[in-house]
Amino acid sequence: MEGLFGKYRVLLAPMAGVSDIAFRTLCREAGADMAFTEMVSAKGLSFANEKTRHLLALADGESQVAVQLFGHEPDVMASQAAWIEQEMGESLAYLDINMGCPARKIVSKGDGSALMKEPALSASIVRAVKGVVEHPVTVKFRRGWAEDDETAPTFARRMEEAGADGVTVHGRFAEQLYRGSADWGVIARVREAVSVPVVGNGDIRSGADAMRMAVETGCDAVMIARGAEGNPWLFSQVQAALAGEPEPAPPTVEERIAMARRHAELLTHREGRNIVRMRKHAMWYMAGLPGAAAARGRINYCTTLADFDEVFDELLEIARERCDLSVSRQYRSDFLLSISHQGCPSDARRHCNSLRQSSPVSKATGFNFPHIAAPSTPSAELARLQRLLSSDYPAGKRGLSWLMTLIKHCTCIFRSA
Repeated sequence: MEGLFGKYRVLLAPMAGVSDIAFRTLCREAGADMAFTEMVSAKGLSFANEKTRHLLALADGESQVAVQLFGHEPDVMASQAAWIEQEMGESLAYLDINMGCPARKIVSKGDGSALMKEPALSASIVRAVKGVVEHPVTVKFRRGWAEDDETAPTFARRMEEAGADGVTVHGRFAEQLYRGSADWGVIARVREAVSVPVVGNGDIRSGADAMRMAVETGCDAVMIARGAEGNPWLFSQVQAALAGEPEPAPPTVEERIAMARRHAELLTHREGRNIVRMRKHAMWYMAGLPGAAAARGRINYCTTLADFDEVFDELLEIARERCDLSVSRQYRSDFLLSISHQGCPSDARRHCNSLRQSSPVSKATGFNFPHIAAPSTPSAELARLQRLLSSDYPAGKRGLSWLMTLIKHCTCIFRSA
């Protein structure tokens, strides 16, 4: 198992309704070392449910996946783990047992994080599964069930004693759901409590976060979940940070929309014309983009690739229009500054560039303004204006009156820009 985590240090978490073939493909391409399928119901598999078995399918070019089972009956969990191993063979990297999901529909049946309240039953599940499979078996759980009652270190020891080959720890209590912040300190405490590998999970949203978790907790690998929603690029940032390299730049508007399109295309290829499940992914990809608030309502009615493409086209056009408008306004500012600093064009250029770099539009959209050298004369009319004003207001007398006259004329000339 240590060898496995030595090779697979950056993992995509098992997320219901998210970690499907399309999303796994994008995350693996972006740098995920290993991806989990969506969590799989042992009870559903035992009923030969084709919808459940569908979750175990591999993407094109995906040589291995990890599979997470959830359930609370030791015999059912064991029999379905054995079936998965037989069916998947070498394409199965390892099996994980879900003891951390806090969703009401899961815990109400005694599954997921509800098992943290019954450590003896949890241990019997691990023993039962380990007794019938040859692949490594891990357990994923939380800091504890009740808030302010940390049981993860002792729970981890029980799972190790039952035969678990590794554990994954999420730094929140089950009762917290996803409120507040994940406590990474519990990952370090679990690391000290057990001798098997430990995977850290919770609130990794940048390469720096992953590096800090690795340093502060000593975990053997990091698992990324919600931080990757609408942001597969997070895996390349994490890989760079762990390798001691500069993180790649955040994706531009064009790159985000292109990724959303590809995601929709992959879903269409896999699921056919109706790709309703793309709606939530589209919301994540376009979060914070110009026009995103107005587009959300339309996304809720999209069902086909063509529907989504139409919304993506509009978002891209809005972003470009805003960029063009900002460039036009910035150009006016650059011209005024450059022409009003005839004696020191380098100062004007530095000032213009600093304004351009701090532009909120540039930061929000990811578009880069073109470099505009100063001083500049965008048209013959402006060159003529420059000459006339220079004759009326010699260099030594260019005060407020000269600048106001310049602004008045420039406003007229640029009005249609």
